[in-house]
Amino acid sequence: MKKSLRAALAAVLLTAACSSGPNAGSGNDSDNKTLTLASVDQGSIEDVIKAFEAANPGVKVNFTTSGADQYQAQIRTQLASGTAPDVMTVWPGNGNPGATYVLAKPGYLLDLSDQPWAGKLPDAFKQVAQYEGKTYNAVFGLNGIGAVYNDEALAKSGLKAPTTWTELLKFCGDAAGKGTPAFALGIQDNWVTQLVLYALAATTVFGTDKDFDAKLQSGQATFANSQWTTAMAKYQEMDKAGCFQKNPLGTSYEASQTLAATGKTLGIVQGNWIIGLLKQKNPNGKFTMTPLPATDDPASFLMPAASGAGYGVNAKAKNKDLALKFITFIMSPEGMKLFTEKQGSLPTLPDAGTTVDPGLKQLTTFVQENKTVPFMDQLWPNAKVQQTMLSGLQEVFSKQATPADVLKDMDTEYKKGA
Repeated sequence: MKKSLRAALAAVLLTAACSSGPNAGSGNDSDNKTLTLASVDQGSIEDVIKAFEAANPGVKVNFTTSGADQYQAQIRTQLASGTAPDVMTVWPGNGNPGATYVLAKPGYLLDLSDQPWAGKLPDAFKQVAQYEGKTYNAVFGLNGIGAVYNDEALAKSGLKAPTTWTELLKFCGDAAGKGTPAFALGIQDNWVTQLVLYALAATTVFGTDKDFDAKLQSGQATFANSQWTTAMAKYQEMDKAGCFQKNPLGTSYEASQTLAATGKTLGIVQGNWIIGLLKQKNPNGKFTMTPLPATDDPASFLMPAASGAGYGVNAKAKNKDLALKFITFIMSPEGMKLFTEKQGSLPTLPDAGTTVDPGLKQLTTFVQENKTVPFMDQLWPNAKVQQTMLSGLQEVFSKQATPADVLKDMDTEYKKGA
């Protein structure tokens, strides 16, 4: 992403950290009734914890939630120093400092391959939940990235959601002319910068070459000499067309939610996890996700969709048995249904019985019709590629760098390998 989306994308991520108690994040070797947990799923993890505690009388989950940027900066340090919690958010694949490959390689994560749910994961999810053939990540939800509209605000504006790139630019101009920008963009939070780019790249890069990632890995392609330049250019064109509110760099992720939820913008380009958060701010609101148009041929549209952030177990967990019990609950039909419905994601296992938000109808269709591509960073060889992209995009918005600079720097980091 998102969130993540990846939150993701990715993703479900807020900047300010909050805690369930003064001892959150700490453990006690002799206390087999206390579980420590660190999560970025603010807004959805709380109800899952309540249900787990209710199903296990006497058990207490001490947890912290924080934004992705803050979390990723801390978790490796905590794992290396022995202060990490029993259970923690882990992203799929290899895209960031908190991702499966990055944490499993040095031995920080417990092998979960013998858990009953591990063998049931579809192959697409196994690929990003495993490292060297062993499963380390309990991925429970499928996330996508697209344009999410506030249905009421859209109707009030008299405009219709665009279905082509040409319509999108006109839509942005018309919305800006009415004083209600099309999309909220909160790129004060570093991780948010990728989402519009990923939504555009899905069609512009992979719509013309679904094997682009394989070519990138084999050295037959680069970011700087590919359709990534087109995706970058379209992102800038959206900005110039007035698609976003003023000062995206000064707008936080949470503030962008408020803009979209309250109709100060007509929508937001985000992961589907945003829908649950928008409804918290506007309980009576209805929100609909569509693909973000990147060409004038709707038949060519693809959407980024992939496993979102899951949960791993600290290899040195102070309460390993309870940690595994919690992971089992997350991956059970009850836990997965609760999590995905609260988060607004699609379940990774078919027997979860999840009621999918009606606003995700198009995402569901794209998934069913295999018109999706993974979140771009999940199979990159190291976390530095994504970090270079994120910081570079902020520099593009602040006029300190060009898209060409960013793509060139991404190529440099990519070539360094794992």
